[in-house]
Amino acid sequence: MVRTKSEPDGNRAPRRRQGAAAAQVSPASPEGPAREARGSRRRRETRSRLLDAALKLMADRGVDGVAVNEITEAADVGFGSFYNHFPSKEAIHAELIDLVFGEFADALDRSLGHVGDPAEVIAASVRHTLHKSRSDRTWARFLLREGLSAGMLTRGLGIRLLRDIRAGIDAGRFTGDDELMALLAIAGTTLAAIATEVQYDGGAALEPAMRRRVGLPSTELPERVAVAVLRFLGVPAAEARRIARRPLPDLGSARVAAA
Repeated sequence: MVRTKSEPDGNRAPRRRQGAAAAQVSPASPEGPAREARGSRRRRETRSRLLDAALKLMADRGVDGVAVNEITEAADVGFGSFYNHFPSKEAIHAELIDLVFGEFADALDRSLGHVGDPAEVIAASVRHTLHKSRSDRTWARFLLREGLSAGMLTRGLGIRLLRDIRAGIDAGRFTGDDELMALLAIAGTTLAAIATEVQYDGGAALEPAMRRRVGLPSTELPERVAVAVLRFLGVPAAEARRIARRPLPDLGSARVAAA
């Protein structure tokens, strides 16, 4: 029944009490989700700190050279908290491979998905890898340690490189039909170029005459590597140089993100 303003105050009092009761309950109702959200955020932040610390340590010393307590100390996290996120250091190492290189490979796929020429796809992938190594030395050192590991060859970058090699062979774009040798040649050349820049300071250890002879340091090292791998795959020299100097599609941001 609709009530009017002429009704006695007593008839309205229960509604005020109900409103007061509701006011007491309503602030509490979102507190559960708010607490849960804060807890989830802290968990994500802790996981991210553990991954970042493990990446830096394992890039420098490898998985066998790092202990769990060193990861937690570097992350400023309690030792026991590590096992709330990862069952072992091998588990966090495996996740790093998936995150660091899987995410980069996904970014390559998004950037180059519209490119129909397998030669251009591989050239751009090599160049992006060299540029990424220049901008993120921790990423580069981790890649140098893991570049030819079983994990890298069976998922992430390795699987995608094999796919692109096979596409080029099937299309008659590349000569030869040995996918493994092509994979090893491309990966080995790329890793050697990264090591030249990261571990040997762009060839600074060489005598000046030798540096001039081999062209180091080289701002165009990514393009030189791309030309070399295309030549190995059978692309003519002039065409390989043209492909290696085409504008690079934007890669966007690829970074480690805790799940």
